[in-house]
Amino acid sequence: MPTVIGSFEDRLWCPAPVASPRARVLSTRSVPPRESLDFWHDAVLATLVGMDIATEGRTYDAALRTDHLGDLRITTVECDPGRVHRSQRLIARGDGRDVFVAVQSTGRAQVEQDGRTTELRAGDIGFFETVRPFRTAFPERFRLKIYAVPRALLGRSEAELRQLTARAVRPSGGLPALLVPLLERLADTSEAYATPVAERLAEGVIDLMAATAADGLGKDPATLPGADPVLRLRIKTFIRWHLSDSGLTPRAVADAHGISVRYLHRLFEAESTTVCQWIREQRLHECRRELAVRAAESVSLGQVARRWGFTSPAQFSRAFRRSYGLSPTDWLDRERASRAAGDAPC
Repeated sequence: MPTVIGSFEDRLWCPAPVASPRARVLSTRSVPPRESLDFWHDAVLATLVGMDIATEGRTYDAALRTDHLGDLRITTVECDPGRVHRSQRLIARGDGRDVFVAVQSTGRAQVEQDGRTTELRAGDIGFFETVRPFRTAFPERFRLKIYAVPRALLGRSEAELRQLTARAVRPSGGLPALLVPLLERLADTSEAYATPVAERLAEGVIDLMAATAADGLGKDPATLPGADPVLRLRIKTFIRWHLSDSGLTPRAVADAHGISVRYLHRLFEAESTTVCQWIREQRLHECRRELAVRAAESVSLGQVARRWGFTSPAQFSRAFRRSYGLSPTDWLDRERASRAAGDAPC
């Protein structure tokens, strides 16, 4: 068994600012070594679906973390080498309600389903259909991030889903190049999102998955019904991840998505706003959220402003006053006074 330094949590999880009551961590290190493989069978069945798991030795070092974001169930597993088989016998139990969209974070996976085989390498995406048998071999220790998606939300027929399985989706460009880092980061930071935000993020991620599936089937996502809303969600997700970049201009956003600036503006006109206005609103929202959280502390407005992409405190102050009717300093003073009044004895 490979030597592992540090706990699973230490090696895998980024600290999150808000603890999520949804998240759950299971590890074979919580049971005696002789019970590790039986424990892991039960953990995988309870979290994903039933699978037969085979290893070279009698003990198994593995751990998983699972969380929910809206309609998505996200499970990250880190395991020793081994083989898994979802057989017809296990499928008959009726636990295969979702499609798995998996990102191979580290290691390799040799996948077999629907008469095809492929190898997933680090950074690749794979689609797994849980209502049909599949086999996967992991020749080395690996980390896999699995998104369980209700199949109806992908908008694909059973025949189309058969064409997606056991094919490695490489992040070399287009939609996969955007989706892979998003899925990697979202799995690592899912605890940071309160339920309303989590639900909106899940909707956008599922739309991107659906567009990626359409692209993998040779269908142009730009010609599908509802393509503009999907693209707009994709762009908004991109903007949210890059709010701290002061060079986030309409041209930069359009170039990142292979569209013209004119088309980008047209997408936002459908929501009676502009790209720049939407970026500014998101930056102000994040600044105000951070100020509210840190109201009891000594806060540098300039640092907060630059952290969220404003080029100067003056630019931030003007934008804040236009949107909220008072300066950041006055708003912060009012927030502190309101909290102090709330803490005063009756």
